[in-house]
Amino acid sequence: MNNTIFYKPAEGWVGDVIPYCEGEEFHLFYLHERRESPREGMSWRLVTTKDFVHYEDRGDRLVHGTAQDPDFNAYTGSVVKDHDGRHHLFYTGHNPRHCGDNGLPLQRVMHAVSEDGMATWHKIPADIFGAPVGYEQSDWRDPFVFWDEESKIWRLVLAARHTSGADRRRGVVAQCVSKDLSRWEIAEPLWDPGRYITQECPDVFFWNGWWYLVYSEFSDAFATRYRMSRSLEGPWVAPSSGKDSVDGRAFYAAKTAQRDGRRLFFGWIPSRIGESDEGAWQWAGTMSVSEGTQNADGSLSFRIPHEVKSAFSDLMWNDVGNHAVGRSDGYDAKMFDLDVPRCALLHGTFEIGEDRADAGVIVKASKDGDLGHIIRFEPKRSRMVVDRWPRPRTGGEQWQISGDVPFAVELERPCDLPVGRHEFDIIIEDDICVVNLDQDVMLSTRLETSWGSSFGVFSNDGVTRFSDFAVLTRNTEETK
Repeated sequence: MNNTIFYKPAEGWVGDVIPYCEGEEFHLFYLHERRESPREGMSWRLVTTKDFVHYEDRGDRLVHGTAQDPDFNAYTGSVVKDHDGRHHLFYTGHNPRHCGDNGLPLQRVMHAVSEDGMATWHKIPADIFGAPVGYEQSDWRDPFVFWDEESKIWRLVLAARHTSGADRRRGVVAQCVSKDLSRWEIAEPLWDPGRYITQECPDVFFWNGWWYLVYSEFSDAFATRYRMSRSLEGPWVAPSSGKDSVDGRAFYAAKTAQRDGRRLFFGWIPSRIGESDEGAWQWAGTMSVSEGTQNADGSLSFRIPHEVKSAFSDLMWNDVGNHAVGRSDGYDAKMFDLDVPRCALLHGTFEIGEDRADAGVIVKASKDGDLGHIIRFEPKRSRMVVDRWPRPRTGGEQWQISGDVPFAVELERPCDLPVGRHEFDIIIEDDICVVNLDQDVMLSTRLETSWGSSFGVFSNDGVTRFSDFAVLTRNTEETK
């Protein structure tokens, strides 16, 4: 049993998660990335959980094919149960040795069935199909299957690309339909925005009068986004708030499952090359889960699931005082006299005054707070960002620092920060950091460097009032 907050297998990394809930248990299939060279093929591995804290490793469940098979790499897909109680698994078959007309490896939809409750899967080669005319043969992946109750038909949507048009804008959510989960007919695209290279890992669900399309893109930014519609016919529109992403750069390929009327988003926080703050993000990393909540206008907010927050049951420190931090003409910080452990939940509230000063939290910091990672809330710019000091140096002179790159732009998160009270929850586990503002906006990242274990708050060019601080840790008996 693995009971770290953010799951990673003992060997390798978590790639795309394919969640499926049955009863109270989430079956979290995922692409098991071993980073081998040369690659020996990719399989689907499985962990199960009921509370997003305790994970049971079930081993490989969909084993990849041989070097000659079309599924030498078994890539992303979905799991459904038919009306007779059988489980069906649809996935992407990929083999770098099997290429199409354009010289690129083919991607094909493949089908497997389980008769024993998902313990074993029987592949059905006769059901394999690739992209039809008009679609790229090398971009026909991530099949997501769902039942359309109104039309009484199964629908399958894919990450696909048209064969013509501007290269950067040919991405389309293609669609097929079936009555038996075996024979599929091409249908009109679910969504053809003319905007992205492709929309990866599509996921579709209905919730209280709204249809939602979740997808991941790497054209405008590396992000998991969503669109909403009153009908499967569209139009698929972004929320009016403009906050159409689930998280930032460091939470990717999220797919969803529901339990008891709740909608959970499962993605991965990428690792960084060299475990360095300057290292490039890598494909695959550590599993993370967020909960989506539905607003009155159909838009979604995101928060840390209560099961995860409840895992931090030991109150290490709290301060119910009201601290006015700041000055009208500069910077002010307050550092607290405690050492934050490697795994902790930090909670606090802050009140933005009429001066709408920038404010935030300093973690993994030196005692005086001058060195550390910074989570900054910027009311005048309606955003939350991750920053740090010191920044990288570009040379030996005093001025040769990356001061012209004030924060990690890829981690900027739009958020509403009106005058008044706000709250934050921050989970830190080793190098992973997940921030939740007002149970509305999520920001995930890795904080590789540590300058200490101190924690503090600050305000820029104005006064911000902080209160209700708490640092909670995991129960030591439970984490053994």
